[in-house]
Amino acid sequence: MTDASRARNGGGIFSAFEWMVALRYLRARRADGFVSVIVLFSFLGIVLGVATLIVVMSVMNGFHRELMDKILGFNGHAFVQAAEPPFNDWPDVTKQLSSIPGVTLAVPMVESPAGVSSQYEQRGVFARGIREEDLKRLPGVAGNVRDGTFNGFDKAGGLAIGARLAEQLGVGVGDKVSLIIAKGAQTPFGVMPRIKAYPVVAIFSIGMSEFDSLFLYMPLAEAQAFFNRGNEVTVVEAFVKDPEKIDDLRTAVGKLITRPLMLQDWRERNKTFFDTLQVEKNILFIILMLIVVVAAFNIVSGLTMLVKDKTKDIAILRTMGATRGAVLRIFLIVGASIGVLGDLFGFVLGLALAKNLESIRTMLNQLMHLNLFPAEFYFLSRLPSIVEPGGVALVVGMAFALAILASIYPAWKAASLDPVEALRSE
Repeated sequence: MTDASRARNGGGIFSAFEWMVALRYLRARRADGFVSVIVLFSFLGIVLGVATLIVVMSVMNGFHRELMDKILGFNGHAFVQAAEPPFNDWPDVTKQLSSIPGVTLAVPMVESPAGVSSQYEQRGVFARGIREEDLKRLPGVAGNVRDGTFNGFDKAGGLAIGARLAEQLGVGVGDKVSLIIAKGAQTPFGVMPRIKAYPVVAIFSIGMSEFDSLFLYMPLAEAQAFFNRGNEVTVVEAFVKDPEKIDDLRTAVGKLITRPLMLQDWRERNKTFFDTLQVEKNILFIILMLIVVVAAFNIVSGLTMLVKDKTKDIAILRTMGATRGAVLRIFLIVGASIGVLGDLFGFVLGLALAKNLESIRTMLNQLMHLNLFPAEFYFLSRLPSIVEPGGVALVVGMAFALAILASIYPAWKAASLDPVEALRSE
């Protein structure tokens, strides 16, 4: 085995001879058909595991980002309420909040649940009274008007409603709907419900089905009158440049505003929701990683059977001068090749699917007349997908590491074969 030895000493961790033998073992032959099938399934398992992990993690990232952007853009980052009602001094509080560095917008609102009805349907909604100047600057709503306009919103005395709510009520811009609350005027017969008709002046669509079907906006002065609030507001919502630094706003509010206030931030309001998303992401990662683990076990079984099948060949190689290390490296190359190729194909397939997921969903819906990812169940009108390089690198690295680890035991068994005993048994 002098030629092989010279090739081995020629340089590199793996010699040309070791590569040649390993690649020959990877090639399918009729006599080794069963072994080749196991190797093929190991390869496919890694491909599917890596691709599935990339797609699922991208979708979870997209969910988190889209929901966070829409929830925070629609609801604000901090919510200031009066600790001692009435909240009549809201203009001063709004002005003071706006002067704090990092605050981009402070919006006084009257918020209240209500009912809304048309001649076709009735729905429960969350009504918000807001000034026209604030509505036009409100992130998540401004720039997402599907029909109508916010111009003249205060004077028009109408409602701006979400697109899904408009569909459910069967109304459009110019149509009238009735706003209803249970607590109206006091009469000798008790408290009577309050009902008033308003024209629809604008329809907005932010792309989050729950918000598009639940919220409506009305002029602040009209809301104060309709909900018996006098000159009060119920909350002042603050938007900041960096939501992650909301604690700085808390400190600044405590120093600047002496009026007793209650301040709640977006983390407190949405903590359970975002924590649940993170837990689901972690659990899915662990579950789907088991696909790659199963594929790694297939590599163990496939290489073990390959070693069993090539016992005579290994013995001949050893008697011709191949060292235990050379045999070990040959089978490590076989296992690593399955892992690298599986990783590569899974990486390409996963990225292709993750980048075109919404197009694939739309195509399947059209071809098979399905409704995959219905907006009323998943809150979003489209399937979000964001590929994070760090997450992809973690998946690819773990899959490759598992393939290498799975190759060590069969390679060690091959290197431990006694050539004399192996040839004698033949």
